[in-house]
Amino acid sequence: MHMAHHNGKALICPRYTFFTQPPTSKGESLAKVNIKSYICKKLMILKAMIDKNVSLDLMAFIETDILPRYAAFDKAHNLTHVTRVINRSIKLAQKIGADVNMAYATAAYHDLGLEGPRAIHHITSGKILSADLRLRKWFSDEQIKIMKEAVEDHRASASHAPRSIYGKIVAEADRDLEPETVFRRIIEYGTDHYPEKSKEEHWKRFCEHLENKYSTHGYIKLWIPGSENEKSLKQIRDLIIQPAKLKEIFDRLYKEETGDK
Repeated sequence: MHMAHHNGKALICPRYTFFTQPPTSKGESLAKVNIKSYICKKLMILKAMIDKNVSLDLMAFIETDILPRYAAFDKAHNLTHVTRVINRSIKLAQKIGADVNMAYATAAYHDLGLEGPRAIHHITSGKILSADLRLRKWFSDEQIKIMKEAVEDHRASASHAPRSIYGKIVAEADRDLEPETVFRRIIEYGTDHYPEKSKEEHWKRFCEHLENKYSTHGYIKLWIPGSENEKSLKQIRDLIIQPAKLKEIFDRLYKEETGDK
């Protein structure tokens, strides 16, 4: 990727634009997508990252060599997801005074292990990060060790608290708990991985997942007090105990994702 100047302006090469163009649920070709609008949004994100003191050459490396790998993952873990985690990680790092470059790189690598078995993807992601010698250009061995552990600790189902503030940052950033985003991701994952299931079976899985992960006795944990996720988690929990309203939301999102009524 070529990025020009240090005055906040960035140019994206065609390679990058086409790698990161998000696929549509209807499988539309790139020709049907508003490329100009997408590039403008991406430029705004990149400028914001520059304004937050993210290293330009680190950003160029991550955006060109790391993020395109997410295009092969399911919709719940795609480029849109990792970009969101990156942006939230950088904001949290700034808020609490952590190293924004460490937070940025940790977020960028956090789900790369999905190239292998999902159950151990956090461990695999950490190994991918620590084995990438290119990161030595920006980080010390100790920083890379901390980032590796942070990636390993990011899963909501982890049995222990993250070992560093960077683990807490990426774990918190990975939990985009805006209710509709959570609900849509559950449906996306289900339809991607269990296409043979009926709508009613997806509804059952949807409810079970919400109960197991997001309810008052679910396994999700928040690590940074006062984060926006606290408010969002309360909204989700309020909806879990309103099954009729929850079913209306499920029906609408399921139709949007699959076209089925």
